[in-house]
Order: sequence, then C-alpha cells, then structure tokens
Amino acid sequence: MIAEPFVAAANRFAACLSRIPDGLIALVGRISIAAIFWRSGQTKIEGFTLDPQEGRFEWGWPKLADSAVFLFREEYRLPLVDPQWAALAAAVAEHLFPALLLFGLATRFAALGLLIMTAVIQFLVYPEAWPTHGVWAAVLLQLLARGAGELSLDHLLARRTRSAAR
Repeated sequence: MIAEPFVAAANRFAACLSRIPDGLIALVGRISIAAIFWRSGQTKIEGFTLDPQEGRFEWGWPKLADSAVFLFREEYRLPLVDPQWAALAAAVAEHLFPALLLFGLATRFAALGLLIMTAVIQFLVYPEAWPTHGVWAAVLLQLLARGAGELSLDHLLARRTRSAAR
C-alpha cells in the first residue's frame, strides 16, 4: 500500500522526538517562563536593572516604581487589595519566583506562585488574554507535575539527599 512508507517514516520521526530529554524540555520551560515574569517585574522597580537580552544592567538598591502603584490603582484594580501592597508583592514575586525557576530550586513552589499570579491576571485583570495565559499555565503546570528535571538544583539536592540517606 502506498501509505505504508509514510506511516513508517512518521513512526520513526515520532520515535526520534520521544527521545528528547524531559530535563531539556523542563529547562526550556523554566527559562522561558522565568524571562516573561522577570521582565514584567523589572517594569515595577527602579534602581536595579538586569536585562541580559537588551544588555542593560544597573546595579543598585531596587525601589518600587510609582508607575507600578499607578497601574495597580488605575488599571488592574484588584478587589480587596491595597494597590501599594499589590504592586510590591507582584514586584517581589516577579523577581523571586523566576530566579528560583532559572536555577531549578524550589521549582514546584515557584511554579505554583506564578500559576496563582497567572490566574489572578487572567480572571481579574486581562480576561481577553486567555491564549497567552493558557500557554503560561501549561508550562507552569508541567513544572508543577514533573518538577524541574535533571538540569536543576532540585535534582542535584534530591540526589545528594538520597545518597546521604544510604
């Protein structure tokens, strides 16, 4: 039958793709989602800039930007949360959680924090952006379900803990 060579080729191709290491997939997911939230966090502070992509670096003590508080007060308008507190919490979370993800340290904790932030953004701030938030959620759910992968401090610490227990 004429379709048999195509089916065989498709099966060989799928077999090759199934050999992509889970650790590599997790690493790409961790770096990518960390970059999204880190860059958002950078817009909320002044005095400290770390943007390797654009080559911008400013070393100093970070301070919450007035523009961040303005956004939380005027545009985001989260119910029951003071805009000053919400802006500060978001700025801290958008720096802490991505840093943890980048190194693969406390990955599930960081992914859960960012997934909660994603849900707040989706349901209370920008509900029309569900395709973007869905992609974020998919990456974060993968990290929650499977962890950071072999290329992470979580994996290294777990391996050392197992070795020490023996």
